[in-house]
Amino acid sequence: MGVRLPHAQRLSPRALALLMSACVLAAGCAPMSDAECRGANWYAIGERDGLHYGLRPHIDQYAYQCERYGVQAVEKDYMAGWTDGYREFIHRSTGADCCAPN
Repeated sequence: MGVRLPHAQRLSPRALALLMSACVLAAGCAPMSDAECRGANWYAIGERDGLHYGLRPHIDQYAYQCERYGVQAVEKDYMAGWTDGYREFIHRSTGADCCAPN
């Protein structure tokens, strides 16, 4: 059984979407652990960043975080995933095709 809020305390759909977006973005900024760096699928991480966040690539942030564990982020794989994810993000958001592959 869920908690019902009085009408005045309910969030509008827009406010709820903004709140959820902030949570997703905050989760995307969480530091990577040693195990996450060592087992990273850089393509999948890039694809997730482009698809779910639709923001600029974060490869520099990941490289900095993983450097302390002696792990080098694979920029080529990350950027290939990010490009594919961002292309899909644009398509889902606008219905337009973007960023045709080379």
